[in-house]
Amino acid sequence: MASCDSCASQSCPSAQQGAGVQPEVVDPLARRLGSIRHKIVVMSGKGGVGKSTTAVNLALALAAKGNRVGLLDIDIHGPSLPKMFGVEGVRPEVCEDGIMPVRAAGIKLMSMGFFLMTTGDATILRGPMKSGTIQQFIQDVVWGDLDYLVLDCPPGTGDEPISAVRLLGEGSAAVVVTTPQDVALTDVEKSLNFCREMKMPVVGLVENMSGFICPHCGERSELFKSGGAALLAQKMGCALLASIPFEPQVVIGGDGGEPHLLAFPDSINSQAYRAIASAVKDYCAATTATANGQVALNA
Repeated sequence: MASCDSCASQSCPSAQQGAGVQPEVVDPLARRLGSIRHKIVVMSGKGGVGKSTTAVNLALALAAKGNRVGLLDIDIHGPSLPKMFGVEGVRPEVCEDGIMPVRAAGIKLMSMGFFLMTTGDATILRGPMKSGTIQQFIQDVVWGDLDYLVLDCPPGTGDEPISAVRLLGEGSAAVVVTTPQDVALTDVEKSLNFCREMKMPVVGLVENMSGFICPHCGERSELFKSGGAALLAQKMGCALLASIPFEPQVVIGGDGGEPHLLAFPDSINSQAYRAIASAVKDYCAATTATANGQVALNA
């Protein structure tokens, strides 16, 4: 057997170990994000506009296109994904590599709601602890290889979306949700400006509760106002991805643990969610192609 003393190769692992060369340390956050191609942050400056509903059905529509999808609920104080998927009371398993996400309807889920003893328990955390929790949900969850990680944010432009955007880094983009009335649009404009300040691209704007279509006669009635989201999109230079009418079955499905896209795949709303997913996919494909072209050009 040859002796290491007679080996002149400096690339030999044994020689490196003897010379005190340490193996490369891989940042665990970077390692986890390296397996996720695209990160989509669903957010809004206003609460109650259907943000979680949009995130859930967008994730399902992306998965239906054959993509590997994860859905992360970073609404630390008001987690809703367990109920919306009918998996309340499920506890994530822990393995050597980290926390295993809960699987439902073909996608991987993670939420603070999985760690509460009861659905009525309050999560009492301040800023730094919330940021640490979000980092754990990204870094310590065994997401595996994903085409899309969709994040459901709480309303506003505070700790949670700031932490998420900073942790996700490049390759993330926002879908911003509003309703037609001025009270919502004013706050949602702040979210679009937040994205601009944080240098996070915006895929587009989604207008929820955009009128009501009578299930009996098919006549459309405006619940609030109309055209507000289109005007805001034009003002802010972003796309209007969809105007989704109010549909009582969406509420019933969300409360009953059966997302609308699964329960009513042919509805107008489900068609709108698929259109949003197509827009997200086209946007990600275009930005990936641009980035690859830029790399080739620089090379």
